[in-house]
Amino acid sequence: MAALVVLGPDDQGEPDWVEARSIAEVEELARAGHTVSVTPSALAGDGDEASELTVASICAWTGARVFRTDRPDQVRLAVEMTDSLAGRRPPALTRRGLA
Repeated sequence: MAALVVLGPDDQGEPDWVEARSIAEVEELARAGHTVSVTPSALAGDGDEASELTVASICAWTGARVFRTDRPDQVRLAVEMTDSLAGRRPPALTRRGLA
């Protein structure tokens, strides 16, 4: 699986990345073996930070690996958490929950 990449809005991408225009397209392209790029704010529509982070997480879960955003720190955190939940990366910190 390709490494996670979070870009600013004006950063250049790689020529072999494929831009997805919907969440369904993300899944389809990822299954075909492409490195999928998304702009979460464009998919979210309303420009709300919570919506953008939600869309970024869903896209990461379905296979997107490249994210173009105005909120790189927040999107990176959301996507890394999603990758940890999906079992694709170890969590940064683990705790035992014994009471």
